[in-house]
Amino acid sequence: MGDAPLSPEHVLVVFYRAMPEELKDIIRNKFSDAKVTIHQSQPGVPVPSELYQSATVLVTFTDLPDLKDSKNLKLIHAFSAGVDHMLQHPILRESDIPITTSSGIHGPPIAEWTVMNWLVSSRKYALSYEAQKSRTWAERDGYMKGIHDQVGKKIGILGYGSIGRQIARISSALGMTVYAYTANPRPTLTSRHDTGYIVPGTGDPDGSIPVSWHHGTDREAIHSFLSLGLDHLVVSLPLTPQTTRLLGAEEFAILSENSHHHTSKPYVTNISRGKVIDQKALADALNSGVLGGAALDVTDPEPLPKDDPLWNARNVQISPHISGLGEEMFPRSLDILKVNLGRIARGEPLINSYVRGKGY
Repeated sequence: MGDAPLSPEHVLVVFYRAMPEELKDIIRNKFSDAKVTIHQSQPGVPVPSELYQSATVLVTFTDLPDLKDSKNLKLIHAFSAGVDHMLQHPILRESDIPITTSSGIHGPPIAEWTVMNWLVSSRKYALSYEAQKSRTWAERDGYMKGIHDQVGKKIGILGYGSIGRQIARISSALGMTVYAYTANPRPTLTSRHDTGYIVPGTGDPDGSIPVSWHHGTDREAIHSFLSLGLDHLVVSLPLTPQTTRLLGAEEFAILSENSHHHTSKPYVTNISRGKVIDQKALADALNSGVLGGAALDVTDPEPLPKDDPLWNARNVQISPHISGLGEEMFPRSLDILKVNLGRIARGEPLINSYVRGKGY
């Protein structure tokens, strides 16, 4: 007798809200050879143990099983790009179940959000918007002072992953010069390649856009990078113990003192995590003119309290952690899972693997 046919994978998708029918259809179509269960989780209500126990693949934001209910899991795929919100869970600390992230899918929307904020600030969009609301044809003189473009600006990208690479691609198209910063050295052309998931037609797959690469995990290395004469600093680092409060008053001063562009002081964009920046120091640097402005999609804490002084800081633009959103987000995340299920079947290494001990 021949071997018994392999059982299909059981893909369990745990979603934090009601899932649109069109997204359910996309999931079922992408995994047509698998059994698919879609479960809406409720705050404070555990996902039924029997669902976890029967699943071979789990797709989730934050819901994870107890160790005793995870024995059949071959893979856990996170809808998020990072897993810092899961680090203390026993699944990450005490199991060896492979975990993959959705790193790579957020590059296009976050890069567009980043450039949108630069242009809103540099082109004085708020003046036009307020004038339009009041049906006022404003005088041109009100726009002249301080308005500028991005050509010739220097941008330093702290954390040159998929998001940083797409920001680099668009920045280069605007006529900017890109400098990349990574924790570990990337001395060879091969070491600069992006080995994670890449949305087709985006990013910097071969790492050729930056004019120079910089690296390090100590203050001296960070300070050297901030001394390059940057006009923009984009923070796209993972949150780890080493990156917590990485940027404060001293770093902003170094950034400012070494920037000599005639139109503006340096502009800081944070699309990583709020805790990477000393928030009070940032507000002080904005209000004192050390920095020319900031775009923040993340704060510490979130939501940002109504009485937090950051709201009223000079030339700050704040959004509620939405830069990565878009209708393409979940289908792209599932594309990563589909690629990895094929790799599991062929015995190949996974892409976007979380490395235990590193925190990302």
